[in-house]
Amino acid sequence: MNAARAAISIGAGLLLCAGTAGACGEALRGATRTIEGKRYVVVFKTVPDPIAVGAHFSVDFAVCPRAKAEMPRAVRVDANMPLHRHGMNYRPVVAAQPSGAYRADGLMFHMPGRWDITFDVVATSGAERLAGTIELE
Repeated sequence: MNAARAAISIGAGLLLCAGTAGACGEALRGATRTIEGKRYVVVFKTVPDPIAVGAHFSVDFAVCPRAKAEMPRAVRVDANMPLHRHGMNYRPVVAAQPSGAYRADGLMFHMPGRWDITFDVVATSGAERLAGTIELE
C-alpha cells in the first residue's frame, strides 16, 4: 500500500507565519486544529469537514516557526492507520496558496477508524514531525 507523501519547497509565502505561534493560521478560515511541536506549529483543517469514508478531501494548513526556528525548506503530508499498520492508497499534491497557507489535495481515508495525519517540516538543521489524530466514523 502506498503511504501518502507530498512535498513542496517553501519560499517567501511563509512570511505570513513568521511571527508568533499565536498568529499561526490566520490565513485559514473556519474551524482549525493546532499541532504544536518543539520548533514549529501547524494549524490545519480538512475540506470538507467532516471527511466522508472513501471520498477524496483536502487539507488546508499553515506552518509557523517558533521563536528561533528557521524557515522550513519543505513540508511533507502523510496519513496512516496505526492500528491497521497501513497508510492511504493515494499520494496528495501540496501547493502554496496566495495567502501564504498551503493545500494538500487528493487525500482519501478508505475505511473508518483512527487516522494519524503527519506534517514533516524539513529545514536545513533537520526535520520535525508533527502529528494529529482524526477519528473517522
